[in-house]
Amino acid sequence: MVQATPFLLVLFLALGAHGVSVKKCNLTGRWVNDLGSNMTITTVNANGVFAGSYHTAVTATSNEIKVSPLQGAQQRGPNQKGQPTFGFTVHWTFSDSITVFTGQCFVDDDGKEILKTMWLLRSRVENIKSDWKATRVGINVFTRLQSQE
Repeated sequence: MVQATPFLLVLFLALGAHGVSVKKCNLTGRWVNDLGSNMTITTVNANGVFAGSYHTAVTATSNEIKVSPLQGAQQRGPNQKGQPTFGFTVHWTFSDSITVFTGQCFVDDDGKEILKTMWLLRSRVENIKSDWKATRVGINVFTRLQSQE
């Protein structure tokens, strides 16, 4: 029985390791952030490229808010562990500004997908003397928007 113990230990570890899986976060779908903005990401292709739309809940302009297109990329590669880093750009259709987001897609201990992001928004200004006020920075946390069926 002593000789069987190492074999059983290896077998137990192998079977136990099979049950442990990396929690994978999927960018595709509908998301809402902490400010109430909605984002939809369409299918991420094999190269990690994706597109979608962004409907912001906040703006510094008095213009009517409209849905704006986004384009981005998710990190792909042999070291990918299921909680990918990504970045995307939103081209605002209702203002002279553009925003770039970068972040990571996480799965928390309860299995909930969360996007932690940081963004830079660049607004057009009239001249170089006004450049100091042209860029804003912030963070947003997105959670998956559950479909209402």
